[in-house]
This record gives sequence, C-alpha cells and structure tokens, in this order.
Amino acid sequence: MPQFFTLKTENKKLIVLDQTLLPEKEVYISYTDYRDIISAIKRLEVRGAPAIGIAAAYALALAAEAEADITLDQLRRLMDDIGREIAAARPTAVNLSWAVNRTLAAGEKYRGESAKEYRAVLWAEADAIMNEDIAMCDAIGRHGAALLEDKCTVLTHCNAGALATGGLGTALAVIYKAVESGKKIKVFADETRPLLQGARLTCWELMQSGVDVTLITDNMAGYVMSQGKIDIVITGADRITRNGDAANKIGTYAVAVLAKEHNIPFYVAAPESSFDRTIESGDDIVIEERDPCEVTCGFGKQTAPDHVKVFNPAFDVTPRRLITGYITDKGVHPGGRG
Repeated sequence: MPQFFTLKTENKKLIVLDQTLLPEKEVYISYTDYRDIISAIKRLEVRGAPAIGIAAAYALALAAEAEADITLDQLRRLMDDIGREIAAARPTAVNLSWAVNRTLAAGEKYRGESAKEYRAVLWAEADAIMNEDIAMCDAIGRHGAALLEDKCTVLTHCNAGALATGGLGTALAVIYKAVESGKKIKVFADETRPLLQGARLTCWELMQSGVDVTLITDNMAGYVMSQGKIDIVITGADRITRNGDAANKIGTYAVAVLAKEHNIPFYVAAPESSFDRTIESGDDIVIEERDPCEVTCGFGKQTAPDHVKVFNPAFDVTPRRLITGYITDKGVHPGGRG
C-alpha cells in the first residue's frame, strides 16, 4: 500500500528517505560512504530496528567497495573494525548488531582468494537481509491481520511501519493487510514525544496509504481508552529478550499499563531478528540516552528553561506480563498476560 520507499540500492549507492524532514518534505539522500550511513543512523534519517539493520549491512558492503587497493586479508580485518564501528551507532535495537554480524559471517565463509568476490558476498548478504525483511513484514501483516475484527480501532505508538523497515512494517503491516482484505480499520496514533515519530511519521505514512488515522498526544491515551475508543494496541519492538520483555520507543510501557487497566489486548509485532536470546530480561538491555536538546529545544523552539536538567531515554521496556502476544513472521505467540 505505501507509495514511497524507505531505502534501496542503485549503482552501488544506498538511497535513504530522510525521515528528519517528514512530514514537510520527502527528500531522498544517496550514500556511498559508510561513515555517512553511521551518521544517518545516529541522526535518525533512517530509523526503526529492521531498517537500521538493513542500512548497516549495506554500510559494510559500501565500505568494502571503497577499499580497492588492499589485499583480501587486509580487507577482512578492516571489515571487522568497521563492523564494530557500525554496530556501536545505536545500542538498543538488536537488529543493528545482528545484521553486522550476519554480513561479516557471510564474508568469513568465503574461502576464495579474490577480494572482488569477497565484496560480492557482502553485497549479496545485504540484499538477502533486505529481501528477507520484505518477506517477514508481509508475513507479520498476514498473521496479525487475523486478530483484527472488521470495524475495529487500533492504537499504536511511535512508528512501526514501512518507514521503519524494508517492507510494509511490523505493527502497521498488520493494519495494511487487514485493510487489504476488506476490513474497515481505524487507527489512533500517539504523537510519541519528544521526536514525534507518531505524529510526523505514522500519520504521514497512513495518510499516504489512505488509512483512517487520528492523532492524539501521548497523555491522551488513557482517556481515549476509557472512552471505549480502542479495541486493540499494537506496537513494534527494537529488542525482545529471552523471557519476553520488549524494548520499544519511550512511552510504550505506559501504554501497556493503560491497556491492561482497560482490559485492551496489547500486542508486540516484530520479526524473529528482533528476538535477542542472548539476554535474559529487559533489565539487561542497554537503553540509549539522547541529546537533552531533543526535549528542551525540539524542532528549533525552546520549551524549557536554560540549564534545566534533562533525562532523555529513547526507549523503555515493557515486561512480558503486560504483553498479550507477539506477532512475528512465524505466527502469533502468547505473551504473559492472561
């Protein structure tokens, strides 16, 4: 359904939709230098766990292309160093390090002696990650659409749509597939402070796709639920631990608490690559903290006193006990909420 693309490759370039300019401008930027892609990830030009994983894989492939005059052994060692640099761009979303490690592992399996062929292996692996993400989004959408009744209303938080992935998205893929099947679906989108990904991105994306969407501020969610306007909550996730705790954009935990209070099902939609089985619980997830200016001077307007102390975590963790279920590319799995 979306009529735009988030990222694609063309002539050994990574072309990215600059999400910092939405909804005012739809601008695409071409990258050939992996360092610029790292900067784009940090600046949130490209964002969303699956999308930054895809960008990371292509950043490695581009880095290898730029080193034309070194031996294969030197190139392998350099890719390991660059891989660590890319993986450190943002710490919370597991897809970033997962994609880097997967691309490097594909290169390690290459047993030939040609640097050119080694570079081709990295490109092929990045392409595979992109193509698999498109397929996973489609599968998430199909599995999740069965949960939505005709004429139901979904609340979502932040952006877990095509802008956050290589395909239809995760949480929004469920909505797209339900609409595609003929169901009438309405969406309430939290604005998602402080960077307003719900307002700027989710609303823009859904409106581009002709989906009925209503914007609310974050602190309206409880009232809207109390009025009986929400049938189900679906969010994305940047990392899901072995016990089922899910890290997602800051504010998700509060929405989950409110959903339980109002007896509204709360689902997390994410691909299998977002499950980090090396971490036992949400207590072990490193939560990224971002620039205080995002809170005090958001979008160029000062909204707080000079020198005020600011706490600005980008994510929070929703415990499994608040999650009704997980919508994945493999199916719908139960959470810990009865």
